[in-house]
Amino acid sequence: MMDVIYGTAMALIGLFLFVSATLRTDFVVYQLLVARSQLLWGSYIHLFFQVSGAVLVILGLLWASGMIWHKA
Repeated sequence: MMDVIYGTAMALIGLFLFVSATLRTDFVVYQLLVARSQLLWGSYIHLFFQVSGAVLVILGLLWASGMIWHKA
């Protein structure tokens, strides 16, 4: 049961990152993340958050479905 909750939460966070990076929103939380990461990633910051968000969505859905990280 907790796998579904945590996997869904992980997928939603990834979706937030992916959509925010694609639209380059002015949402405060996203802008704080961008400001912190811009020093390292430079002009590729939005691409970094798109890829990171997509990976989180995929892993979150796999976790919620019980395909990975499930108890034996």
